[in-house]
Amino acid sequence: ATIGVLPAFLSKIARKYPDIQLQVQSGSTDDIIRNLESGQINLGFIRPVENIGSLRFFSMASDEYLLAVGKDSRLADLDEIGIEDLRDQKIISFSRQNLSYTERYFAEMFAEHELTRNIAYSCDDTFALISLVSAGLGIGFAPQWTKDFPNRNFELRKVRGVDFRIGMGVAWNTEDPTAARDDIIDIARSLVRRQRQPATALSR
Repeated sequence: ATIGVLPAFLSKIARKYPDIQLQVQSGSTDDIIRNLESGQINLGFIRPVENIGSLRFFSMASDEYLLAVGKDSRLADLDEIGIEDLRDQKIISFSRQNLSYTERYFAEMFAEHELTRNIAYSCDDTFALISLVSAGLGIGFAPQWTKDFPNRNFELRKVRGVDFRIGMGVAWNTEDPTAARDDIIDIARSLVRRQRQPATALSR
């Protein structure tokens, strides 16, 4: 989910602290929260959670979920897609173990519209889902940031009746003794301010 912000974030840190050494790890939101609480990592990009305990969090962005379809799919040629258009499609869903908010939303939506029987594959991360869609094995709902994938072999389409967005932000432990922590958090905040500037500001 950080594909749109992580390169700019790391670049700004490297310019301000040219001698800094950083280790980048990936994991689920739950994994990152546990590592922040135990002091194994200093800062994490996570999805919003209801109870973050002693950690601090600020929101950076939100992503809309759209339907990912292979470029050769008939759905890619439609100007407008409704849920009824999915009835003859093989669906790729996220894993139903330890349901997250995202997984729960789509599991309930598929059940409501009697699409559960169409689920042909399930996977536990966005990259796997997009790989299956790109291979022509089915369709699946994916966050809008996937449009930035290089050489992508899929299209993203809005589906009538599906309105789901999920946020992403930065979390940290207030007890973390890292000297430059506050400066690094300010760098993350500056990326949010830049994203929210009006388009006219970009022409200066």
